[in-house]
Amino acid sequence: MELGMIDWVIIIIFFVGVISLGLLKSRAKEGEASTSEDYFLAGRGLKWWLIGFSLIAANISAEQFVGMSGQAAMDSIGLAVASYEWIAAITLVVVAFFFLPKFLKSGIFTIPEYLEYRFNHSARLAMSALMVIIYAGVTIPTVIYLGAKTLDPLFSGSVFGVEIDIVTLSWVVGILAAGYVAAGGLKACAWADLIQGSALIIGGAVIMVLTFMALDNPGQYEGIDAAAVHQSLGVEDTATLGEKLSVLKDAKMHMVLPKTSTFLPWTALLLGIWIPNFYYWGLNQYIMQRTLGAHSLREGQRGVVFAAFLKLIIPFIVCIPGIIAFSLYGPKMQENAMTSERINKPVLERFEASASGSAESKDMLFPFNGDFANLNPNYAERIFSYNAVTACGGEIAADTPISTIRQKVAEKAGLEADKVAEMGLSELNGAFLKAFSGKKENFTADQELVGYDYDHAFPLLIRYLTPQGLRGFVLAALMGAVISSLASMLNASSTIFSMDIYREWFNKEASQKTLVVMGRFAVPVLVVIGCLIAPVLASPRFKGAFAFIQEFQGFVSPGILTIFLFGLFVKKAPRICGVLGLILSPIIYGILFFGWSDMAFLNRMAITVGAIAAVLAIVTAVNPLKEVIKLPETTQIDLQWSKGSIYLGVIVVILTVLLYIIFF
Repeated sequence: MELGMIDWVIIIIFFVGVISLGLLKSRAKEGEASTSEDYFLAGRGLKWWLIGFSLIAANISAEQFVGMSGQAAMDSIGLAVASYEWIAAITLVVVAFFFLPKFLKSGIFTIPEYLEYRFNHSARLAMSALMVIIYAGVTIPTVIYLGAKTLDPLFSGSVFGVEIDIVTLSWVVGILAAGYVAAGGLKACAWADLIQGSALIIGGAVIMVLTFMALDNPGQYEGIDAAAVHQSLGVEDTATLGEKLSVLKDAKMHMVLPKTSTFLPWTALLLGIWIPNFYYWGLNQYIMQRTLGAHSLREGQRGVVFAAFLKLIIPFIVCIPGIIAFSLYGPKMQENAMTSERINKPVLERFEASASGSAESKDMLFPFNGDFANLNPNYAERIFSYNAVTACGGEIAADTPISTIRQKVAEKAGLEADKVAEMGLSELNGAFLKAFSGKKENFTADQELVGYDYDHAFPLLIRYLTPQGLRGFVLAALMGAVISSLASMLNASSTIFSMDIYREWFNKEASQKTLVVMGRFAVPVLVVIGCLIAPVLASPRFKGAFAFIQEFQGFVSPGILTIFLFGLFVKKAPRICGVLGLILSPIIYGILFFGWSDMAFLNRMAITVGAIAAVLAIVTAVNPLKEVIKLPETTQIDLQWSKGSIYLGVIVVILTVLLYIIFF
């Protein structure tokens, strides 16, 4: 895809305008921020409309438009991934009226700071360290990668002798975000978010409309095989848009997945999905920092509930276009998986080298998923046979019929004969490799071969459906959202580093100017780490960027959520509970992660929360606090509640329930 001159003009004007507005507003009254409160919390002067749009812009980025859209494109997931958005709407309502009043009343700068007042200093330091590690190693690299992934289809070759690839684009995204964060702090982010959040919703709505138009008349659009689209949907070429959407609704637009799903089983809706939601929206610094900077509790509550209402819209402009994208561009997603240097191509080259005996190591085994096996049956049989012959060390000859190999592999994997007959080749291959892993040190599994590049779904819509001019606006809106989310994470992690790590560990007497300088120093360091890690996430072994970020936050989010719930609502919970919960979380989740890898990660989170809560309950019963801890109270913030927000919050909850009923 080529960008025309008008596209580049729009993109440049958008970014120059957004960044200039953010920096101008951050210095409009007092010049360059001179105190830590000015820099990190925008002087506690944010209004509700700034908070609402900023929450959405900070949250919605390529993680949703690329990662979530890609998950929705999968047959096994579909619209069910929208639970992350619609459950978030209810979560935000709860945060507005149960979490936010307590946090604003205490006058804290950071979420870990609350732990010191409620539990002890060690709990604050432990959470601070964990948060910085998660930001640097998981969330920041993921957003950088997805931003680069979005830009990738737009470029090919080199510019001024520099090869344009995921690595180069990662650095572009990271540097753009670091610029105005380091200069203007939270206020710059919030004002930039106002424009980027609005443009994001408009741009997403435009893509949604264009996607409906392409589904209605696929033959009129480049890159779409109309006959193949109608055949995949099982409809006549004269079918109306409503009939096609009805087919997709029956096939992929369901909010409840089977209990056996490893992504989002219905059991996770009872508890598991609430854990990352409450952690993310109520205890995540880069989200809560907007509300901690509220002018008053009333403004904060209005902003949070407004964001909750906007969350109901997101699946319609993200997930449904992703579902339709697979029907329109499934062959291109398949082609990209086979030819991409980051997905199947290098793995297949290693397989051919190993199979021919020319590789240095002949002990590499090759996993593949069901999509790959269905789309490439001959390749899948060759790989399956090679794995069996290689791993069994002479017990199976290279020319053994595939049916005999299946039986032998089933015996090696300890599988029952009646189950083997029902298993697909990829499932049997996976069971064999799992049973064989660790039995011989020099056998290692390569990256999994996949049938489709699902993360390519939304970029393909931009590439083929948007005309020049509009393409520039949509791309600017999407990249603005990416940079906004990244900027929010950088600002939050620099806040934690300055206030909870640098000041508490290294310089308790640090001046306001020094704290701001350290915050600005942390930003480029975090960007460098994120840009170095980001390209690695292209590997299919992470099962998509959206799954990666959710999975690995699971090591810390159950513990953080549990200790905060105990701290906020169990008045007798002793101070030791803070550190104890943080220590238990990665241990328990890690045991489940490595021991029960087939279990849905949301179920692992639920089990982890339950186990930690049981331990903390026992500790509280054995050694309760003798006196209830009195938390600090600020007099600088108006703590009067917003009654109008209560009514809107109830409406949001009712609408969410109705959406689940419609798409059950």
